[in-house]
Amino acid sequence: MLGTQSHRVKLWTPVLDWEKRQDGTILVWRKDKLGPYPKRLNERLIHWAQEAPERTWMAQRDESGDWRRVTYREALDKVRRIGQFLLDLGLSSERPVIILGENSIEHALLALGAQHVGIPSAAISPAYATLSTDYQKLVDIAQQITPGLIFTDDGNVFQKAIDAAFDPMIPVVYARNPAAGRKGRTFMFDDLFGQEVTAAVDRAFDATGPDTVAKFLFTSGTTGSPKAVIQTQRMLCSNMEMVADCYAYMREEPPVIVDWAPWNHTASGNKVFNLVIYNGGTFYIDNGKPTPALISETIRNLREISPTWYFNVPAGFDMLVQAMRQDTALRDNFFRDLKVLMYAGAGLAQHTWDALGELSVQALGYRVPMGTGLGATETSPFSLYCTEPQDRPGNVGIPAAGITVKLVPFDDKYEIRLKGPNITPGYWRNPELTAQAFDEEGFYKLGDAVRFAVPDDPTKGFYFAGRTAENFKLMTGTWVAVGQLRAQLVDQFGGLIRDAVITGENRSELGALVLPFMPALRALLPEADRELPDEEVYRHPAVRKALAEKLAEHQKTAVSSSNRVMRVMIMTEPPRFDKGEVTDKGSLNQRAILRNREALVEELYGSGEQVITAG
Repeated sequence: MLGTQSHRVKLWTPVLDWEKRQDGTILVWRKDKLGPYPKRLNERLIHWAQEAPERTWMAQRDESGDWRRVTYREALDKVRRIGQFLLDLGLSSERPVIILGENSIEHALLALGAQHVGIPSAAISPAYATLSTDYQKLVDIAQQITPGLIFTDDGNVFQKAIDAAFDPMIPVVYARNPAAGRKGRTFMFDDLFGQEVTAAVDRAFDATGPDTVAKFLFTSGTTGSPKAVIQTQRMLCSNMEMVADCYAYMREEPPVIVDWAPWNHTASGNKVFNLVIYNGGTFYIDNGKPTPALISETIRNLREISPTWYFNVPAGFDMLVQAMRQDTALRDNFFRDLKVLMYAGAGLAQHTWDALGELSVQALGYRVPMGTGLGATETSPFSLYCTEPQDRPGNVGIPAAGITVKLVPFDDKYEIRLKGPNITPGYWRNPELTAQAFDEEGFYKLGDAVRFAVPDDPTKGFYFAGRTAENFKLMTGTWVAVGQLRAQLVDQFGGLIRDAVITGENRSELGALVLPFMPALRALLPEADRELPDEEVYRHPAVRKALAEKLAEHQKTAVSSSNRVMRVMIMTEPPRFDKGEVTDKGSLNQRAILRNREALVEELYGSGEQVITAG
C-alpha cells in the first residue's frame, strides 16, 4: 500500500462553518481567522534582507550555464535604487511600467522597485509581441493603462512590437540589444542603479498602503481585448498569509522553488513569486517550458535543484513522468526535498496522478501529497485548496482563511462566488465591467461551477465542474458539463491525448477535437515508423486503431448522451495564441476554438477519413 506524507508536512488545520439559505444558496467560510499580514509586500523583502541578507533570493542561469544569484541584501539595495530612478521619471499609477519579456532577474527587480515606491507595473505576455502580427492586444493595453516606461529584456525580439504599439516618446529600458535611433529616451538596465537613493524613496514607500495599486495583471483576452485587473497591496499581502497558513511548513522551512510559469499570469506572477519573498525562500527561474522543445531545460534544472514545493500544468507533469521513469537520478533529486506537488491549468489524468505517487514512493518510500485549488486573476489567485489526501485528482478543496464562498444553484451544480481581502476592487478605468463582475452582495463571480465532493458536506471540498460559459445543450435540451467531460476524456484516453475540445451544441451527439500527446502516439508505431512526420503519425493505422479503442472504452462507461463522446478527430493545427484559443500557460479556450474552427467541427460531424469512431 502506498505510504502518505501527510503526517510529515505541516499544513493548515481548518475549521469550517456554513449556512444554507431558503433559496438554496449556500455560504461557506472558515471559523479560524486569517492571521495578520503586512500593509505592503516589500516589508517582507526588507525583513529578509535584515534576517538573512546573504541568502539567495533569486537565481537564473547565465550564458555559461552557471547560476547567477541575487541575495536578499542585494535585492533590496537594487530595488531602492530602481525606485529612485522611477520617481525621477515622474511615473505613477496613471503612468505605470510595462514589462515586456520573459521571466528574469531584471524583470523581478523592476517590478519590485516600482512596487516599492507605489508605482504599478504590468507584465505583458511576450506572445502578444512574438506571435501576433497586428499587435492589436498590445495597442489595447497601451490605451488602457497609458504607460510611462517600457522595459524589455531583448530589443532584437520585441522592438518591432514596441514601435508598432506604443508612443515612440515613451522611454524604454533594455536588458540587452537596445534599439538605435529611437525618438524617446533609452536606457540600459544597469543605468537604473546609477542614482543615489534619497529620502524620497522612503517617503514614497511609507505612503503606500493596503489600497495602493501594486500591479496590473491582464486577463487572457480570449473574448476580446485583455482587461487590466487591479492588484492592490491588500490583495497580495492577505493572499500570501492565506498561502502561508495553508503551506504552514514554509514558515519554518523557507521554500525552494524551481518554476517556469510566466509572471504575466497570476499563478506564478502572484502566488509563486510572492510566496518566496513572504517566506524568505529562493526562486530558481526555469527557462524551460512544458513543450517537447523546451522540457529538456526543466529536466536539467530539476536534476540539479530539489524544490520543496513544485507546480506544473498536467502536460508538464506528463513529460516529467516520462523522463523520471527513464532517469532515476532525476527522479530521486526531484523528490528529495519535495513536500507538496500542485497541478493547475487543466484536469490531471488519473494515470499521471498515479504515476507521480508511484515515483515518489520509489524515491522516498512514501507518497508526496498532490493537490490543486481554485482561483483567478481577480482573486490574487489563492482561494480554495485541497490538502486532504485524495485517491484521485480533481478536488479543489475548501476556502482559505478569510474567504467566504457563495454557492448559487446552477443546473445540478453550483456557481461559485467569492468574497475576501484578496479580491480585486475591479478593472482599471472600466466601471461597467467592474459592476458586472460582482453580485448584489459584493461577491466576485468567478464564472466557474463546482459540485460537492461529498453531498452537502463542504468540509470534504468540491470538484470543479467547468466554466459556466463553456457548458451547452444538446439538441435534446440536455446540458453538457464541458469541463468535467474534458477531464474524463483525457483520463480515459490513457495519455494519448493531452486535452480536448467538446463539440455538439444543438446537435444530437457529442464529439471532440483532441490534442495529441505525440510521444505517446509515436510509441504506438512500429520501430521503423517512429520518425514519420506528424501528419503521417495522425493517419497511421496503429494510432487510429488505438484511439478508436479508447473511444469505445469511454462510451461503455458513459451513462447518458450528455457525457458520451461518439466521434473524435485529431486537431492537427495547434491552438493559436493570437486567436485567443490558448493562453501562454497552455489552457484551452473552448469557445474560442469552436468559434474559429467551425469548418473543422463540420468535418467532424461528416464522414471524412480523419474522423475516428468506435464502430
